[in-house]
Amino acid sequence: MSDNPMDKLKGKAKEMKGKATGNDREAAEGQTDQMKAKAKDEMGKMKDRAEGMRDSGNR
Repeated sequence: MSDNPMDKLKGKAKEMKGKATGNDREAAEGQTDQMKAKAKDEMGKMKDRAEGMRDSGNR
């Protein structure tokens, strides 16, 4: 999860390059990369919440 901001940035750069060069496939791949990074981020948040719930239940 620590490299997630870099993943988002790479995806955005790929999308912008694809749009600038007229390469629809590369632009779509960039958007997909950004969505994957966002999904990783959300999964990390869910994991943190689950661990917090587990820890608070063990008291």
